[in-house]
Amino acid sequence: MGLRTHYEPGIFCWVGLAAANPIAATAFYAGLFAWDARELAGGPGGVTLLRREGEDAAILYRQTENARASGAPPHWNSFVSVGDAATTVVRAEALGGTAAFREPFDVPTAGRVAAIRDPGGAILSVWEPRGRAGATVVEEIGTLCWNELATSDVPRAKAFYRGLFGWGYEAGAGGYSMIWHAGRRNGSIRGHSILEPRVEAGWLPYFGVESADSAVHQAEGLGGRVLVGPTETPSGTISVIADPEGAAFGAFQMSSKGYFEHGSRVADG
Repeated sequence: MGLRTHYEPGIFCWVGLAAANPIAATAFYAGLFAWDARELAGGPGGVTLLRREGEDAAILYRQTENARASGAPPHWNSFVSVGDAATTVVRAEALGGTAAFREPFDVPTAGRVAAIRDPGGAILSVWEPRGRAGATVVEEIGTLCWNELATSDVPRAKAFYRGLFGWGYEAGAGGYSMIWHAGRRNGSIRGHSILEPRVEAGWLPYFGVESADSAVHQAEGLGGRVLVGPTETPSGTISVIADPEGAAFGAFQMSSKGYFEHGSRVADG
């Protein structure tokens, strides 16, 4: 946890918000997570660094016309570090995925980005570092602490990401499959619950908060909407919130360990 200057390929390295109104989105997250914004450069619509206490926590960019034309709402993207973004897209297609929205593009002095859609329909972005490894602070209050995939076909998703990134898995409580890579926990994959049978597959980033209850009340006061109220899990208390434009994210009440604990370290393939 804490400060980062490097991410191994296959590790989640940060998250990005595709916003219809970047100024309004920046104001919401500044109020919720005490982030400030600094323009980075380049990329479709420009890229803004969202920072906490002087360290990079996430990025924000205006949605492209192609994304809006496809009907994609404002949303958070989870990014995985890779050695070559274009090669990763080709490998994803060979494994049954597709390229999403656009061709790989450069964020000058920072990195190269590509988005892929896995066989279940979930979209994930890859980041080829070229000057910036990703978020410089993670697993602390107000920063990224977890990424979770909810999908209707867990075995297929696991096989796809194993082939794409070399991920390993372990059994967790409640039907979760914990992702392991480069010797560390790297997120989780779960099936849709009975309360979300028609929800599209998707990755959800979680940000650390001191109190899930307080985060919910604060988000509502800033114009957000609660999708899942504070809920006790084997890992701790979580909630799911939509920002004023509808982009969903999770809030995780941080423990002293700073990450989710979903049970035993029993390999499940």
